[in-house]
Amino acid sequence: MPLFVAVAAMLALAAQSDNDRPIVVKAFPWAPFISPMGEPFRARSAGDDPFARWFQQADANSDGRLTVEEMRTDGVRFFKTIDRNHDGEIDPVELAAYESEVAPEVQVNTKWKPSRQVLAEAKAAKQGDGRQKSRMDYYIDGYQPHGLQGAARYGLLNLPEPVAGADADFNRGTSLDEFQRAAIQRFQLLDAKKAAYLTLADLEPLLPTRPQGRKVVQFPNEEPRDTRIGQPFPEGN
Repeated sequence: MPLFVAVAAMLALAAQSDNDRPIVVKAFPWAPFISPMGEPFRARSAGDDPFARWFQQADANSDGRLTVEEMRTDGVRFFKTIDRNHDGEIDPVELAAYESEVAPEVQVNTKWKPSRQVLAEAKAAKQGDGRQKSRMDYYIDGYQPHGLQGAARYGLLNLPEPVAGADADFNRGTSLDEFQRAAIQRFQLLDAKKAAYLTLADLEPLLPTRPQGRKVVQFPNEEPRDTRIGQPFPEGN
């Protein structure tokens, strides 16, 4: 058999084997827990609790009490995973990698995504003329476009971007010192009882309400005043 014929046959077999190989699509599971320092925790199984897994990881001595030092240490560990060039600072390139690869959910314009079952039901629900019924995604599964944004939808604090939020001097770079100080400040915000430690029972009420089924969100006619920071503007002129 001529050499070029043999090579052509081998290439044809390789192409056929590649075509027969199943395509594996990797994607992030829906609705993670994002720690106060911005680390995403995603469910590994149906019964897994990402929130509890973060707490158990941060609680280094496993005594059920998370101290400020344990939270700081856990933050330092996560900082080192983002600081890819190990220069002690999260620069804009590393921050972009965090927001696009590590925790894309922190992007402000991302939305709750309906489950595959809900999408399948929507596709099957046809009108008489064959057109699919139009629905607005933000009325499905509890997503509210005027509510929490970015990581705040998945965490304990109203921090849409926890990593960038640690940049105290706004120089577009977050140093390890800034990250550690942010961990201490966020612990203090969570420690409402001033007990110098946090428990799962303390933190669970702070979790955002997760979508339940296909609940339709009822929006008020007027948005309530935001009283979390400062005082509202005086009425009148």
